Amino acid sequence: MPVILMVIALVTSLLASSVTEPIIISQAPYDFAPWDSLAHADRFVDRADYEDTVGDSTFTLERITYRSDSVRVAAYLATSRTPSGVPRPCVIYVRGSWKVGDIGWQLAPTFRRLVRAGFVVVAPLLRGSDGEPGIDEMGGEDVSDLMRAREVAFASGRADTSKLFLYGESRGGMMVLQALRDGFPARAAATIGAFTDLDSMIAADSTHLEPVARTIWPAWPTDHDRIARRRSARRWPERLRVPLLLMHGDDDRQVSPRQSVALAAAIRSSGGRCVVRIFPGAGHTLRGSESARDSAAVAWFRAALPTR
Repeated sequence: MPVILMVIALVTSLLASSVTEPIIISQAPYDFAPWDSLAHADRFVDRADYEDTVGDSTFTLERITYRSDSVRVAAYLATSRTPSGVPRPCVIYVRGSWKVGDIGWQLAPTFRRLVRAGFVVVAPLLRGSDGEPGIDEMGGEDVSDLMRAREVAFASGRADTSKLFLYGESRGGMMVLQALRDGFPARAAATIGAFTDLDSMIAADSTHLEPVARTIWPAWPTDHDRIARRRSARRWPERLRVPLLLMHGDDDRQVSPRQSVALAAAIRSSGGRCVVRIFPGAGHTLRGSESARDSAAVAWFRAALPTR
């Protein structure tokens, strides 16, 4: 066989294998731990809410891994055990914080509320978390992990990917805004305590946040403008054209509610649609107002669904 034909055959084989290689690598039921074995659990979730979730026979949570660029990424897939045969609208939920471990037990009550409202949930943990490889750049290459969540939803066989929504908490809200900027096909999006201008957030608490920035982004001292611009939606409000609900606690000590208010004003000035909802007395993740928070997001998403 001539060498040129051998090369063509090899390239064709490699292309075919890359096209057909499934995006979901592994999939297994999530193993809920007993409440009393979870350290400081009440900081993150209400005990009754957690135990209701664990005891709900109609709710199912799975841990999956999927391919994103050259890394493997962990995620959660939440669905209903009630058979319907009809794919459901899908919420892509993006968690807060930097690198994390197993936080399925913390997020499950929120997922259950979304599932009970008629949605499937796909929640990327992003590269470098829960024991998986990769570097979490907190809004850098890891945005690719979020952009690929649509393919994960489709591959699950349970989601209607013509009806996608984005929902992000804190850092996850910043990621949601980047995904919208980059063309993620969401019908609507909601955020909780999102930062929208990195420079002003760090300046408000530079003693604490400057060292954090240098840890997450080693190039921060010399390249901070490029790093901040990519992660600061207030610098590109004209690129946000999906209906946005920005939720914030008025007692948020980590990210000022002014971050949401200022972005909303900029989006409206540029012709976009954005609503801000401030929760009185609530902190960063709206702890204690979870049901009202998630109900507001569900109503926002439902309003963007097509009417028959």
